[in-house]
Amino acid sequence: MPLHVAATAALLILVPVAFNLAFFSLARAFDYPDILRRPTDEILRRFDAGGPGLILRWEALLLSALAMLPLVALLTVTLAATGGLTAVALVLGVAAALVQGLGLVRWPFAVPELARRWVAADDLDPADGAAARLSIETTFVTLHRLFGIGIGEHLGYLFTGLWTLATGCSIVTTGRIPEWLGWLAIPIGIALLVGTLEFVGRNERDGWPLAGRIVPIAYIAWSLWLVALGVALILNP
Repeated sequence: MPLHVAATAALLILVPVAFNLAFFSLARAFDYPDILRRPTDEILRRFDAGGPGLILRWEALLLSALAMLPLVALLTVTLAATGGLTAVALVLGVAAALVQGLGLVRWPFAVPELARRWVAADDLDPADGAAARLSIETTFVTLHRLFGIGIGEHLGYLFTGLWTLATGCSIVTTGRIPEWLGWLAIPIGIALLVGTLEFVGRNERDGWPLAGRIVPIAYIAWSLWLVALGVALILNP
């Protein structure tokens, strides 16, 4: 098996496993993602109480998302699709990894400082404490709406869904790995694209419940699909 094919197969298996392990670690330690629906006071106090261990968990999730960059590049080279599909898949995949990273980077670097300042406001007099917290909450909510919902989720679902569809087309046209894995990418990619509508239009404030239910299932299916691609490459070197 060529070295780049072996590396591609390894990343296809390891990256989704690493991402999901980091995700579930945050779910246990921080009640993520449900905690995002809680009041700012609870989120920031729990974040501060989590200490360095919680920050490292967020760093692990960030790095596992950015690990999509080499995965995308190697898979694109391995499939070597024609007709412009290679370029399209590469651009979409890189964009997906970068926006996911931008969506997560606030947690290990910006939120710790906000959490420290929020807790430190306990030592201020009531008026100054209330003013400080209002400023902190405005910053936190703005970061969450812009980097979390706008970049990480809306653009993340968009580019990940489109990359999945482009990769599926590459699989079908090249025959490098079983064709059914290419066709399987279609419903997964479409489900991810539905997620882009969760906070759009009239759903901007509270979210579209249907999309909120579809996305977690779509990401589990997407993770399993990536692992299946890695296994297929091993079996078809």
